[in-house]
Amino acid sequence: MLTQDVSQELKDVLEQLHSEGKEPTVALVKARLSTPVPMPALITTLKSWKSANRVPKVEVAAKQPDNEVDRIAQLEAQVAALTERLMVLEKKLGA
Repeated sequence: MLTQDVSQELKDVLEQLHSEGKEPTVALVKARLSTPVPMPALITTLKSWKSANRVPKVEVAAKQPDNEVDRIAQLEAQVAALTERLMVLEKKLGA
C-alpha cells in the first residue's frame, strides 16, 4: 500500500495555530489539514506537540488516482478483445 507522509503538514498547521495564539485542538487541526488524518494519529500528534513541541512521523494511505475507474474499464476491454482473438486462433488451429 502506498503511503503519504503528512508530518510536515501537521507541523505547519500546529505552528500556524500557535503563532495565531490559539490552543491546538483536534478539531482545529483537522479543519486545517488538506489530507484526511485518522483521529488516533491526530490525538497522538497533539500530545507529542504539547509535551515536547515535536511532531512524530505520521503516514496515511496515499490517495488513489481518480482515473482508476477509467483504467479498469480499459483493462477489461483489452481482456475482452484478447479473449476474442484467442478464441479465433483456437478455432483456426482446431479446424
